[in-house]
Amino acid sequence: MASSQFAIKQIKSQPYSDQHSGTAGLRKKVSVFQQPHYLENFVQSIFDTLDFTDNTRLVLGGDGRFYNDVAIQTIAKIAAANGISTLYVGQNGLLSTPAASHLIRCTKAAGGIILTASHNPGGPDGDFGIKWNIASGGQATEQLTEAVYERSKQITSYRICELPTLDLNRIGSQRFGEFCVEVVDPVTEYAELMEQLFDFELIQAHLKKRIQLRFDAMNAVTGPYAQQIFCNMLGAPPTSILNTTPLADFGGLHPDPNPTDAREIVAAAMSESATGLYAASDGDGDRNMILGPGMLVSPGDSLAIMLANTVVVPGYRSGVPGVARSMPTSRAVDAVAADLGIPCHETPTGWRFFSNLLESGHIGLCGEESFGTSSAHAREKDGLWAILYWLNMLAALEQPVTDIVTRHWARYGRSYFQRRDYFIADTDQAQSLMGTLQSSVNDLPGSSLGTAANINFADEFSYTDPVDGSVSEHQGIRIITSSGGRIVFRLSGTGTSGATLRVYLDKTESEVSRQAVAPAQALAELGTVAAELARIKHYTSLDEPTATI
Repeated sequence: MASSQFAIKQIKSQPYSDQHSGTAGLRKKVSVFQQPHYLENFVQSIFDTLDFTDNTRLVLGGDGRFYNDVAIQTIAKIAAANGISTLYVGQNGLLSTPAASHLIRCTKAAGGIILTASHNPGGPDGDFGIKWNIASGGQATEQLTEAVYERSKQITSYRICELPTLDLNRIGSQRFGEFCVEVVDPVTEYAELMEQLFDFELIQAHLKKRIQLRFDAMNAVTGPYAQQIFCNMLGAPPTSILNTTPLADFGGLHPDPNPTDAREIVAAAMSESATGLYAASDGDGDRNMILGPGMLVSPGDSLAIMLANTVVVPGYRSGVPGVARSMPTSRAVDAVAADLGIPCHETPTGWRFFSNLLESGHIGLCGEESFGTSSAHAREKDGLWAILYWLNMLAALEQPVTDIVTRHWARYGRSYFQRRDYFIADTDQAQSLMGTLQSSVNDLPGSSLGTAANINFADEFSYTDPVDGSVSEHQGIRIITSSGGRIVFRLSGTGTSGATLRVYLDKTESEVSRQAVAPAQALAELGTVAAELARIKHYTSLDEPTATI
């Protein structure tokens, strides 16, 4: 730990009762984290729960949102007081989530603290978040997060070292007695990994001749990564990348790469002059949105197309041992996995469930409907990696995005998919809605709600992890109709207030002549059935979703 010239204090505090992590860490309003001892209590609870050995190394960084700089200084002082030997911090406190995961593995660190609320809004009135990643680079297990939560309800003090303010702008070592802070370039290690996985020479040649790229970093953490990889290494012109400066409030943007929040890049892709690849990433760089001229590639389709084309991407030419999708994600990838003769795992929502499968070698690709995709190169979802994968496919196949997608549909069928979000300010109402569904799920098979909904199957999804045997229950309601349609209901775990009921609709259309129908039209009847089945208006007074993705 830090030497005696830097005093270590034991600060008394009172526990908070609301420090329960969701699917991706603890997310609250900035004002909540600014409460006396709130951040310190949670970080100390992490250290109290983990069994560190001597010479422990940790990684620390975040997406640059408001309070990121303050939190890093505080966490460094707590780390020093708790015997951490080396802390690797991204320059200016920045590290994308996938880059942090990779850095944990490169440095053989015991884990890392990532400061992010992902796609949630930033700024003084926005959200802040903190999560712990383990030595594999993956997210903490449910068992660990529960243990941290239990500790947070009991904690009465925390340890903190009186260090001077860290200079996070200067790359290099800063030593404070036995405690060392290594400020590292946040991009270098990650960019080198991408160069190993993809054919940069091929992509570079095609960017000069055929492929045009437009990428929106949304004033979030991936701006510097895009500048280095897309422009400096692949030769894309500077005009190819938008909103590249990380800002504490994301420049007023909501850094979520979906059609509603990434309007600028969507409008460009839908314009008459559109050509090439259009893409965006989120606040911490772990999500992606892929578009071609006049077309949004759904996350489920994107994963399926990646799996179907591993042979053209250098890092994946030998294939993958298996694939995984989160339960609510469309079943597009299932058909490709069956064709290739490899396992397709269905997991609960939450990237931590993929981490075990990736680490154990069960899978090599995975994805979720909320615009997250990745592979065994990391233990986190990875937005820029997904965009590079698409660039590599476009260059190798010498086909535009629209042709790649429609040819895939012709072979495997089109998996129509839509997510309808209902924000419910009163969490008790949301819980009542789900409770009613849960109590009736066993009675649904054999019932009928309109021509689209003779219900063949219904259950409440539970998951047994094939790696560690852990069981996760109450992971959402699944309903399969006689026509092959599927409805999924679950409550979101990523917001900081209220509750969001997510309703997922999907069905597969094998007839090519009917694959040009818009998703809203193709899924209209299934959506009506879902709303009636859950009695959404009765419980929420909402006639329409608050968002449709």
